[in-house]
Amino acid sequence: MPEFDTRDPTAPAFWSERFERQFMPWDSGGVPQALKDFVARHPEPRTALIPGCGTGYELAWLSEAGWDAIAIDFSPAAVDAARNTVGRWADRVVEADFFQFMPPRPIDFIYERAFLCALPPAWRPRIVQRWAELLPSDGLLAGFFFFSDQPKGPPFGIARTELERLLSPCFALIDDQPVADSIPVFAGKERWMVWRRLS
Repeated sequence: MPEFDTRDPTAPAFWSERFERQFMPWDSGGVPQALKDFVARHPEPRTALIPGCGTGYELAWLSEAGWDAIAIDFSPAAVDAARNTVGRWADRVVEADFFQFMPPRPIDFIYERAFLCALPPAWRPRIVQRWAELLPSDGLLAGFFFFSDQPKGPPFGIARTELERLLSPCFALIDDQPVADSIPVFAGKERWMVWRRLS
């Protein structure tokens, strides 16, 4: 692993340094099959938010599928990488702090892909609270959740019981599937999950 100057994953500089040095072991290089399958099963377009979008493959794919999607990241280097990746959808990539960002229109779908596990465990209640604030009743939180007891991160794994404890006051689990095309850092330790926002 290269030596880095920044060690705090809550700081934009941490992620920018890694993007700038092309050290991105979390980057799948494309769109995961579980997301494609979900869209195939639910063809009605949604208004989606992608926090911590990284390179932005999913933004371009969802937009091409007719979704009204917007992606955010607080790392300027990540935003530049995403805009270079998504081509004509570049104006839908916004440099913003997830905890302060207000979508330009109401959303009904949040895509989770290595955002929860990118930040330290102490931040989890804030993340879940923000998910709940952004989504209306019956809105969906869907994506990949990393289950691991490894003490260091990122990625910071979570116990399933802890995830359920955090989400159950505001969300109900409606789908839970194994993931067949995980990248090495997540292999055998992630699940595709869909959570519905409760009333």
